[in-house]
Amino acid sequence: MDIDEKIKKIEEEITKTPYNKATSHHIGKLKAKISKLKEESIARKSSGTKGQGFHIKKSGDSTAVLVGFPSVGKSTLLNELTNAESKIGAYEFTTLDIIPGVMEYRGAQIQIFDIPGIIAGASGGKGRGREILSVARTADLIMVVLDVFNPSHLDIIIRELRDVGIRPNEKPADVTVRRKKLGGVNLSTTVPLTHLDEETIRAIINEYGMHNADVLIRGDITIDQFIDSLEGNRSYVPMIILLNKVDLVDKSYIEELKKTIPEFIPISADKKQNIDFLKDEIFNNLDLMRIYLKPQGRKADMEEPLIVKKDSTVIEIAGKLHREFKKKFRHAKVWGSSVKFPGQKVGPDHVLQDEDILRLIVKK
Repeated sequence: MDIDEKIKKIEEEITKTPYNKATSHHIGKLKAKISKLKEESIARKSSGTKGQGFHIKKSGDSTAVLVGFPSVGKSTLLNELTNAESKIGAYEFTTLDIIPGVMEYRGAQIQIFDIPGIIAGASGGKGRGREILSVARTADLIMVVLDVFNPSHLDIIIRELRDVGIRPNEKPADVTVRRKKLGGVNLSTTVPLTHLDEETIRAIINEYGMHNADVLIRGDITIDQFIDSLEGNRSYVPMIILLNKVDLVDKSYIEELKKTIPEFIPISADKKQNIDFLKDEIFNNLDLMRIYLKPQGRKADMEEPLIVKKDSTVIEIAGKLHREFKKKFRHAKVWGSSVKFPGQKVGPDHVLQDEDILRLIVKK
């Protein structure tokens, strides 16, 4: 029995097992087995892969990747958002390589990748799917592109992303597991757990070869989240859903889809509908902000902002500019919404906001 068959057999057992307090530890153990088998499968198939892989060179302030089935309009969308020239055709597998483009927006350089269309079974290696999806693991934002006539593809795409270790729109669980030599399993929690109990946790960590450990869980988490924390190799990436070709349907059709699909952005890449709004959403979902720098004795440079992550502190920006600025930092002056009055003197831990003006004062 190969790995895929083992996984399928365990999944069938989980489906047949009613979930309740008495069976939760057994289900937890089975899910841990599946997780380990999937990691083993990925390792084997990756080591045996021949031929040229996908090599991408990142640049700019952030990266986003377009993920979707073939012929959903990703190439057309890339051309509308960026300066790329991606081949466009009304047939499957037009894009056989990864096409990068740069979207210049609000002073930011955002690199967007158009990757080949995925298919069901991509995470298992079909259609070079594992290589394709590996690009999404390292992106700062995943943009799922759906054809307005095939919205059900979303479930398949989410499943394929999860099967290669991507957790779209999730945050890692706050779990600490410390191995020890003796003493069994000791569980500490900050809130009552509604999905896990000590027996289930013990069954799961035993599956990972741990029989003595101190486990600290902060927050109410699920079995899957606990297993993810033990694996330690998950990729947590924000995701937005784009429904393309909406120019081909009426408003009532879109309203009906809202009942079954999570929040999505309706667009038409071909007719350039809602593209400006989409650019705004991309920028916001990347959690970027603009900081304008003011050298001593001169006006602030309002043409080329420094692009940083939201909630960046003064000292973090000093370090981004030059390590000597961080080392010799004295204080800073800030103009903008993060301070009470213009030119306010602030310390290293002051949190800046979008479009603040910053002047650093360093030791000479």
